[in-house]
Amino acid sequence: MSFEAVTLVDDDKASSYQILLEQARILFAGESNRIANAANLSALIFNSLPDLNWAGFYFMDGEELVVGPFQGMPACVRIAMGRGVCGTAAQTRSTQRIDDVDLFDGHIACDSASRSELAVPLVHQGTLVGVLDIDSPIRSRFDDQDQQGMEQLAAAYVACIDQP
Repeated sequence: MSFEAVTLVDDDKASSYQILLEQARILFAGESNRIANAANLSALIFNSLPDLNWAGFYFMDGEELVVGPFQGMPACVRIAMGRGVCGTAAQTRSTQRIDDVDLFDGHIACDSASRSELAVPLVHQGTLVGVLDIDSPIRSRFDDQDQQGMEQLAAAYVACIDQP
C-alpha cells in the first residue's frame, strides 16, 4: 500500500480533505485496533497537511488523557480533564480551534513552537475515547474547512475502532 501526501491548498481544501478521508478509510479497512489505526492516521495527517508540528492522539485512561500514537516532538504524557486545549475538548466534548495558544487560558506548551491548535473529541457510542489533536507553528493556521475535515477524519476513526 502506497500513499502520496495530499497538499491542501486554500482554494480547494474541501477536495483535499475528501482525498485524505478516502485514504484514511483505506488504511482502516479490515482493521479495528484503535492503536494501529491511530498510528496510521497520525502519520497520514502529519505528512499530508502543511505547516503542522504535531499530529496525534490522547486517549482516556481513567480520569485523564494519556498520549497515544503521534508524529512530532515528544509530548506531554498526561493531561487532566479540562486542562489545556485537549483537556477542554475532552471535558466539553466539543472541538477546540485555537488561533493563538498563547491567549488560551491554561494552555499546555508541550512544544514551545506551537502557535495554533485544533483538538477534536473522540466519542464512541456515547463514551469519550480521547482526542485527535493537531498543532501548528503558525498562528491562525486552522479555519472552518480544517475543522470540518478533521472532524470527518475523527468520525471515520471512531467508526472503525472495536472498543473505547
